[in-house]
Amino acid sequence: MMKINEPTAQEIKEKKIYAEWGLTDEEYRMIAEDILGRMPNYTETGLFSVMWSEHCSYKNSKPVLRKFPTSGPQVLQGPGEGAGIVDIGDGQAVVFKAESHNHPSAVEPYEGAATGVGGIIRDIFSMGARPIAILDSLRFGELDNQRTKYLLEEVVAGISGYGNCIGIPTVGGEVAFDPCYEGNPLVNAMCVGLIDHKDIQKGQAKGVGNSIMYVGAKTGRDGIHGATFASEEFVEGEEQQRSAVQVGDPFMEKLLLEACLELILEHADILVGIQDMGAAGLVSSSSEMASKAGSGLKLYLDDVPQRETGMSPYEMMLSESQERMLICVEQGHEDEVVALFKKYDLDAVTIGEVTDDGLYRLYHKGIEVANLPVDALAEDAPVYQKEKSEPARIKEFSEMADFEPTITDASETLQQLLQQPTIASKKMIYQTYDSQVRTNTVVLPGSDAAVLRVRGTEKALAMTTDCNARYLYLNPEVGGQIAVAEAARNIVCSGGKPLAITDCLNYGSPDKPEGFWELWTSADGIARACETLDTPVISGNVSLYNETNGKAIYPTPMIGMVGLIENISHVTTQEFKQAGDLVYVIGKTQADFNGSELQKLQLGRIEGRLMAFDLEEEKANQDAVLQAIQQGLVTSAHDCSEGGLAVALAESCFKNELGIDAAIDLPASWLFAETQSRFVLSVAPEKQAAFEALVGDRTELIGTVTETAEVKVEHMDGTMQVDTRKAKELWEEAIPCLMK
Repeated sequence: MMKINEPTAQEIKEKKIYAEWGLTDEEYRMIAEDILGRMPNYTETGLFSVMWSEHCSYKNSKPVLRKFPTSGPQVLQGPGEGAGIVDIGDGQAVVFKAESHNHPSAVEPYEGAATGVGGIIRDIFSMGARPIAILDSLRFGELDNQRTKYLLEEVVAGISGYGNCIGIPTVGGEVAFDPCYEGNPLVNAMCVGLIDHKDIQKGQAKGVGNSIMYVGAKTGRDGIHGATFASEEFVEGEEQQRSAVQVGDPFMEKLLLEACLELILEHADILVGIQDMGAAGLVSSSSEMASKAGSGLKLYLDDVPQRETGMSPYEMMLSESQERMLICVEQGHEDEVVALFKKYDLDAVTIGEVTDDGLYRLYHKGIEVANLPVDALAEDAPVYQKEKSEPARIKEFSEMADFEPTITDASETLQQLLQQPTIASKKMIYQTYDSQVRTNTVVLPGSDAAVLRVRGTEKALAMTTDCNARYLYLNPEVGGQIAVAEAARNIVCSGGKPLAITDCLNYGSPDKPEGFWELWTSADGIARACETLDTPVISGNVSLYNETNGKAIYPTPMIGMVGLIENISHVTTQEFKQAGDLVYVIGKTQADFNGSELQKLQLGRIEGRLMAFDLEEEKANQDAVLQAIQQGLVTSAHDCSEGGLAVALAESCFKNELGIDAAIDLPASWLFAETQSRFVLSVAPEKQAAFEALVGDRTELIGTVTETAEVKVEHMDGTMQVDTRKAKELWEEAIPCLMK
């Protein structure tokens, strides 16, 4: 029998229970009057509430996402499937996507981060690809309080716990600290996989009578309404929904990964479609698979493997229990699938069948508990064109005089900057990750991008995650361009040609005109940079409502990028290699201090107009660097970012404890300017002529690498002189000291 305590359709309408699940009065009216012509029951209302949440339907962000370029000759699969796919030649492709798990990580940081990693891995192998690497992008408040230290420790433990257990290396990432993330940390995870073109899968359920099979872990009551939870703001004092956070089991996921890949590679003839049960669990995977194929579905919920007793249809459909996949197989071949999964000690159960009526029907204990048009769930959520208005701060910033730092001692300033948590070494974080499992990692964490070899070829893949949200806070459009450009700069410094991006668009509430304006205008910047740099957007996600007590985070569109290194001999890293090499800077330096680490250090806040940025100049500088690397003229390459030229030079000296003797015709403060489109390169003396002929007037020779471990730069106001080992120690010890 139906559970007695579920409200009736009439009660749901009268008491507005739908509103607690995030549906508006007008959305409820559309469902009852326009779509069904009747009041939806408890289960049906629940299905609509998650499928029409921002997290699943993108109802507030679809108009924004339409701005992005999503195709190109290299793109084999753009947005709309579990992950995007890009051709790398020779019948092979790279598959990648990023996801945010911000809200769960604020409440349960270990499980929130771990299940974020688990979910993104499933997105990759659901496409038929073998996951080869994980990267992350994290944001926390300042490390001056116990809660932030606790969040950092637990999130890092969750990422490494899951990745290390499943045996996929965590090879790169980025971490930044700003007060705006105090109540709302950001935990974005990216996974990269490899696939042969012939093995690419789609999440679809087609062919009347074909079976819908549930494989993997059993369903419990964890993560119910996780998608709704991710589409709301936090308010202090309100009971945070711990039940909306799932619990992960990486050992189970390892078995599921191997079983699914065996199914895809060795039973392709019977496999029709496969999709991860991610946000909104069984309802989203099943309704999306049917909707994409233009078919209908019948699901029999008594057959769903359950690990708790007395689960209602509502609970089973909305649960976000981890390590589960949904597959569609040719009728008559179910036993083959059961036998395969049994080998891995996993459930594989037929729970439904494909129909041709476009209806989504659920049965429980012999009763039909839901009967809806499948497209109503998966496709027909309303799309909102939200109001937008420029935040008052933007006008204020545009009228301010530019920040002018005061530098009394450049050596002292460099040492202070190296200890800022956003610049300081993240070794304490990444040393907890196994970055070498599977032994394909060529460049480990700590350089501009991670690099993995593609087995059996001369090729390698470079990968990175990037975003300087402070720039977006000052100017979302130009800041959005810079986020993409900086990711590309990191790929180029590693010897790679940027291919495409994935993103996690982390923003405040789209219901506030200022919040939506930030999302809207930064998307213009991201789109323009992607067009200029030829890096289409192939996948990603949107994480809105990142607010605590009405205060939003900085607009933080994390850019994940993958590039192709055509020959492993082109792999380049950021550290100087030997004394006597010549040091060049590519790109011109200006007095760009607004939004910089130096401004934050000296003012305690960021403000003003963002620096001028020229995408064409950026592209030309990147092309010059990549050509020089591919022609074997460059020994090391490092992009200039936070902290400017002085920090880039110091970081280039650290690994091999070398020094630099340089002279620059700039004022002391300009050593810390954050002008974009700049690179620090080292070149062997015998290659000087060829290098200068190739790069021309884009570059300036500033000095040489020295055996003496000292960063020494003569400038217009004197000399900056810092012992390499001392500076390295300050840089490496900064975060561990703050964490104590």
